[in-house]
Amino acid sequence: MSAPAGVSFREATRVWVRVGLQSFGGPAGQIAVMHRILVDEKRWVSEHRFLHALNYCMLLPGPEAQQLATYLGWLLHGYRGGLVAGSLFVLPGFVTILALSFLYAAFQGVGVVAALFFGLKAAVLAVVVEAVFRIGRRVLKNATMIAIAALAFVGIFFFEVPFPLIVLGAGLGGLVGGWARPDTFVVIRPREAKPGEPALVDALLDREPARARPSTARALRVAGTCAFLWFAPIALLALFLGGASVYVQEGIFFSKAATVTFGGAYAVLAYLAQQAVERFGWLEAGEMLDGLGMAETTPGPLIMVVQFVGFMGAYRNPGGLDPFLAGALGAVLTTWVTFVPCFLWIFLGAPYIEWLRGARGLSAALSAITAAVVGVILNLAIWFALHVVFATVAEREGPLGMRLLLPELATVDAVALGIAVAALVAMLRFKAGMLPVLGASAAVGMAVRLLLG
Repeated sequence: MSAPAGVSFREATRVWVRVGLQSFGGPAGQIAVMHRILVDEKRWVSEHRFLHALNYCMLLPGPEAQQLATYLGWLLHGYRGGLVAGSLFVLPGFVTILALSFLYAAFQGVGVVAALFFGLKAAVLAVVVEAVFRIGRRVLKNATMIAIAALAFVGIFFFEVPFPLIVLGAGLGGLVGGWARPDTFVVIRPREAKPGEPALVDALLDREPARARPSTARALRVAGTCAFLWFAPIALLALFLGGASVYVQEGIFFSKAATVTFGGAYAVLAYLAQQAVERFGWLEAGEMLDGLGMAETTPGPLIMVVQFVGFMGAYRNPGGLDPFLAGALGAVLTTWVTFVPCFLWIFLGAPYIEWLRGARGLSAALSAITAAVVGVILNLAIWFALHVVFATVAEREGPLGMRLLLPELATVDAVALGIAVAALVAMLRFKAGMLPVLGASAAVGMAVRLLLG
């Protein structure tokens, strides 16, 4: 693909660096940054094409903002444009979280660091609860959507139904429901723009429609190349280190997670947290919240928290390597298998995007999946709350094989509870921004911990 007239690859690269450095505030803020720069300021992409690309990215597993950057970069300069845009979107956050992971592992037991993360993790709990309200308002618009959310919550919280099965069941139910009752199941509709908004990319594609035309041969090449890049590192590690290696376990686990991250990072975090903490023992529940706090306060997609999990898992199971070198390898591998699929979905599917325009079944499936995600995030919020607010949480088996998490009330941490409640009130009642709330909570937590010892 040639570049649109007036947009050099060097100029576009400078813009993607700018987007990556400003990508704070979650997907809504990141998408707003891209819209302001590419649509309003540069006029490289029209409002119509921007929203059409965004609607497609919302249907994919993975961080929609990073995939939107990849898609728009592909429109501008083909595959190299997509690679640069998607990579630069992730790079600032990767470097920052890697540095923070080193500091966390080295100084975790130091009082000042522990005090800093004490307030931060309480505020992150409030951020997760706020996400339940925010996404719920968007999708829980009728009794059917509420029922899907409730079933998802009961399934994952009480019966530990795997998150991928919840996504699959909700998606299939949405497809059927969209055909039978579109008025009930299609509650998330594609965003539309006014026609007649010319931009450089649109003019180019009008002149050269073959640039984005689907091709079976090209699709096979893209699929083969991305699949090789995705799985070759895991296969080599398994060959030399064996299947029981922590690196192979992380590569396989996070590859699975990358294929089911529908509905945003908060949805899959419950799956990631419970598996990483309870099944693999890579880190503690409180440490998972610390990692989430890092991802919330650094540029890039929230799913970058997987990098911290990969670092800590390898750091604590280094094999014959230096623990810090092992942690770095785990962080790189985890990031690799998380984001290579994102490039695959875009490079493979973008040429077929016109086929997806107005697809009612896909909108219904997305609606049902997002409703289920509300229940999954509620599960995450309660699971985090139990481990942040109470020092001791017992697990019991209830009727019909239910899993019951029972906190010991005497171990309640009133300070952590107070910070979490105050942070939630600040965001819901006073519409305070996430970064100021996280910063204030970290400062309060540090002050209280250092003063009270």
